[in-house]
Amino acid sequence: MKLPALPAGVTWHDTATAVFPYATRLDGRWWFLRLNDFPEHPLYTLFIDAQVIGDMDDDPAAWQLLSRATLPALTTPDRTEVLRLMTGLGPYGAEAGSPCTGDWCTCSILTDDYAAKPSPPPRTSAEQHQAGRRRGRLP
Repeated sequence: MKLPALPAGVTWHDTATAVFPYATRLDGRWWFLRLNDFPEHPLYTLFIDAQVIGDMDDDPAAWQLLSRATLPALTTPDRTEVLRLMTGLGPYGAEAGSPCTGDWCTCSILTDDYAAKPSPPPRTSAEQHQAGRRRGRLP
């Protein structure tokens, strides 16, 4: 599917949620990406003001999605507005009225409460390894 072009200079924001990690506002409308349970589902689903636009398996290079750690955070009022728009859209397929409930994916945990939990940007692999060592899970 051909996804809409994004005007030059658009700034994506970190939403501080693991379910919908990226959002931007264009012409008064919120664009946001849902991170799906890949590879069981496409990597991302693009929404504009809670209307599904399409799925994609790669970050569109022209959209300049960077690590969440390098993106500006949404303001609290903007995050609240985006979370309101995302209500009920956590599980893959929810936008079509048939949310995934398969045992083979994690969609069942993607409730509105889960999506609203603050989620820091992913750490570097070195930091993840260190945390695993501290918990005695890695050598």
